Amino acid sequence: MADYKNLIEKRRTFAIISHPDAGKTTLTEKFLLYGGAIALAGSVKGKKNSRHAVSDWMEIEKQRGISVTSSVLQFKYEDFCINILDTPGHQDFSEDTYRTLMAADSAVMVIDASKGVENQTRKLFKVCVMRNIPIFTFINKMDRDSRSPFDLLEEIEQELGIKTYPMNWPIGSGKEFKGVYDRKSNQILSFKGESGKHEAEKTVSGLDDPNLKEIIGPYLHEQLQEDIELLDGAGYEFDMNAVRHGKLSPVFFGSALTNFGVEPFLEEFLQMTSSPLPRKTQEGEVDPFDPDFSGFVFKIQANMNKAHRDRIAFMRICSGKFEKNMEVFHQQGGKKIKLSQPQQIMAQEREIIEEAYAGDIIGVFDPGIFSIGDTLCSPGKKLVFEGIPTFAPEHFARVRQMDTMKRKQFVKGMSQIAQEGAIQIFQELNGGMEEVIVGVVGVLQFDVLEYRLKHEYNVDIRLEGLPYQYIRWIANDNLDPKQLTVTSDTKKIQDLKGHSLLLFTSEWNIRWALDHNEGLELNDFSRG
Repeated sequence: MADYKNLIEKRRTFAIISHPDAGKTTLTEKFLLYGGAIALAGSVKGKKNSRHAVSDWMEIEKQRGISVTSSVLQFKYEDFCINILDTPGHQDFSEDTYRTLMAADSAVMVIDASKGVENQTRKLFKVCVMRNIPIFTFINKMDRDSRSPFDLLEEIEQELGIKTYPMNWPIGSGKEFKGVYDRKSNQILSFKGESGKHEAEKTVSGLDDPNLKEIIGPYLHEQLQEDIELLDGAGYEFDMNAVRHGKLSPVFFGSALTNFGVEPFLEEFLQMTSSPLPRKTQEGEVDPFDPDFSGFVFKIQANMNKAHRDRIAFMRICSGKFEKNMEVFHQQGGKKIKLSQPQQIMAQEREIIEEAYAGDIIGVFDPGIFSIGDTLCSPGKKLVFEGIPTFAPEHFARVRQMDTMKRKQFVKGMSQIAQEGAIQIFQELNGGMEEVIVGVVGVLQFDVLEYRLKHEYNVDIRLEGLPYQYIRWIANDNLDPKQLTVTSDTKKIQDLKGHSLLLFTSEWNIRWALDHNEGLELNDFSRG
């Protein structure tokens, strides 16, 4: 029992979030490099480069040099077992990104030192806040010209509504970047900037070291003294409890590309984050140390292996121990099933595993019975994990199949891709699947949909963009949407679960509908 408890205590499961090009993929690869999971960090700088990020596996990702789907990566570092949920940073990412955050216990937010908080970061941050999970900030690219660190902290606090506590402090930036001052140890980590090496060279000396002025120069020396005095006097106090509840973000400065500050950040992060957190169910909280197995499906990906046309359900283990070929109870299906071929997945690489523990993310073969949010647990247990929210898409298109003889493949492809969470499908009230409305969080998903239908299901489609910008679920029970009074450019639709929704072209139309339908309640997400 002690061994089993220790294995869970040493597990860390976190997501890495960022805006495009902030350096998230580079940071992820440096983590894997330090953990010995890969021997060479790839590059995603452009199509000309033959290497792709180790976490990118879909053909369209390799062609464009971006991450479209969320990847799950596991590696060991010292005596920790780390599960990284690597979310797409591209501005045209999918709802899959939001769902992946539901499986994490904490998040690492990567911010570009010259750009600060960007649009995508705000969206992802909202999901973290909704769950009150700890958020750690890595301000990247300090070896390039950057904004004032004080301005960056102020922007994080104002834009995202979270307090910050710099764990270290940069000394200059760009060509003048000399390193960071570690506030806890009162030491200087000096930057030499030799990116070809496994680790940037470093020299360590205290803030009062008489050689410091010579190492960083008199101007930066004076500025550092003033900055630290200001931080100590006017900054927030470090509060571990506030960190654990997502109210205070520890901030680290560094450069992922040159490896500078990455390993100290990883070590500090692992000490500050907790082991797997309890999870809420309709019956109460599930303790990760409960010996009975439980988990939930948060992602489904079809056709990861072209040769096998398979479907993998990604599951977050919430309690107990998982063993290969064990029999579990599928709550939504109402029956016992055997989970065969459990896998850990590193992009296209797969490894059949014998066992896994609370906090781990595993992939299991899905014969078509799982849906996102499904609960799996030891037979005899009666629990259902809280549903994973469906978030409002922001772009809409009408989709028609080009060849009516391929209706079966069209319906199958659309349904499977929708089940994965890349797209949401809506229909006219009482309509069929001959013509559907597709909603996506990012417009790239339209390209992904068209590409995958053609290459995986041999179906050509025509996409017609629609003018709608907002979608709202009708929260009222037993309300007939046909009886609602709405503007002529508002559309009444339903999702595949039969929920009624309204599509709006403007916020003004939303207010108009609320004003002219007494008691109408609208939500911008559905809890399943």
